[in-house]
Amino acid sequence: MADSGQHASNAPAMVEGSGAAAAEPRSTVGFVGLFALVVSAMVGGGIFSLPQNMAQHASAGGQIVAWAITGVGMWFIVNTFRVLTNTKPHMQDGLYAYARTGFGDFVGFLVAYGYWLCNCFSLVAYGVLIMSTLDIFMPGTFTNGNNIASTMAASLILWLMFIVASLGTKTGAIINVAGTICKMIPVFVFVVALAAVFKTGVFVRGFWGLSAQGTPLGFDVHRIGAQVSDSMLVTLWLFIGMEGAVVVSGSARHPRDVSRATTAGYLTVLVLYILVSLLPLGVYSSNQVAQIPNPSMSVIMEQCFGQWGSIMVNAGVIISVVFAWLVWMIMISQMPLYAARDGIYPRSFRATNRFGAPSTGLVWTAITCQLLFVLCHFVNGDAWEVMISITSVMAMPCYLLCCVYLWKVAVRERTVFRSAAARHRALATGILGTLFSLFLVYSAGLRYLMMACALYAIGLPLLVVARRQRRPGVPLRQLFSHRGWVVLSLIVVLGVCGLVYTVHGGVFGVA
Repeated sequence: MADSGQHASNAPAMVEGSGAAAAEPRSTVGFVGLFALVVSAMVGGGIFSLPQNMAQHASAGGQIVAWAITGVGMWFIVNTFRVLTNTKPHMQDGLYAYARTGFGDFVGFLVAYGYWLCNCFSLVAYGVLIMSTLDIFMPGTFTNGNNIASTMAASLILWLMFIVASLGTKTGAIINVAGTICKMIPVFVFVVALAAVFKTGVFVRGFWGLSAQGTPLGFDVHRIGAQVSDSMLVTLWLFIGMEGAVVVSGSARHPRDVSRATTAGYLTVLVLYILVSLLPLGVYSSNQVAQIPNPSMSVIMEQCFGQWGSIMVNAGVIISVVFAWLVWMIMISQMPLYAARDGIYPRSFRATNRFGAPSTGLVWTAITCQLLFVLCHFVNGDAWEVMISITSVMAMPCYLLCCVYLWKVAVRERTVFRSAAARHRALATGILGTLFSLFLVYSAGLRYLMMACALYAIGLPLLVVARRQRRPGVPLRQLFSHRGWVVLSLIVVLGVCGLVYTVHGGVFGVA
């Protein structure tokens, strides 16, 4: 199996090899650019709807428990990427390289495809949110963010992002630093403003929730447990992007910048999320916040401070979503490029343009998102919630496999660690990250897990075509081993069941 650093070294500009002579003069992104990318990838439009998204699932106490579990659990996943970046610096293809090296081509394909597709759904969620925000300025024009006008306008933004992303990682990183600064201003203003009007009595009174009659509720382990579980898809969605520096690590100036940017970005964003979700509960009860329309941060600012607050936040939503959209266009289009170079995606995905950007990957990302925008028009219920839930559940296997790979490295490759203590810490990180990832899978619920099965099955023809290209003239039955055919057949069966379950569940219908 080819080493990922070997094929990366042949990239024209987008991904550099691991050789010392080649890496330094062709590096493109330093710590600041990587840190901005990580923060921007996580702090997309979700933070502006976070107060309502969390309040509809949990009281203040439930949210604190959920953030504690999420913060610790996600730290193990973040630390997994940090340790793997340090111990495997030659693997510059991120999540995909870890899965392929650890578990073979078949699993590598599933991660490359699953990570790419889940973030196509993420881009569509961005489109829904930005259209819902514009509807505040033009009431009735972009109703629910997924009507016909919304689909057309979001499609225009999609193709503009495609053009900018085609200019390559370096251009995107420069633009993204400026975008990250602009988008964080309204978030910081919101935190400071809400802290100024925060009332401890309001926060404490509704700490464990309020009854329908407005009576404070006491602690109940079953109710709080359900609140935490229901919050997990929201919290996972918010942290997707923590691996942003790892995904484009081939363009990093130094491997240590990837590790530092990932850790610093995660801790910064975790603190912001906690403050944004909890501070409104010192002004309103969780029941009241749960009823606020999204982007809820905008409505809260308008009610507390007047129209200027709403205008500022809504402008922040638009800026934030646009720049996060650009980041993800750059990041996810590289996955098919990496996979094609290893022969598990069709050869056409190897193509890059004169800026080093993966041209075929970008085109298919844009086409897929365009189809999903059309499909989103037929979503029954809250299109934003459906899109972010699909994104979260599709990302889970990718994170899970990276944690298991670290576990495997710590057990089998002792020499890559500086000391026995470092190896033991890595093993603990891999095990605990795996357990947390499994908990997230459990929290997703059957509805979205079955939908994920259908989506993974849809991508299998890409793997079959790639195998045909690598082994021309070989009979179809010999393209995979016996075990490979069994796994492929199992995925197809689960995919069919997932499709039937999804259609029967009424997620989509005639709008």
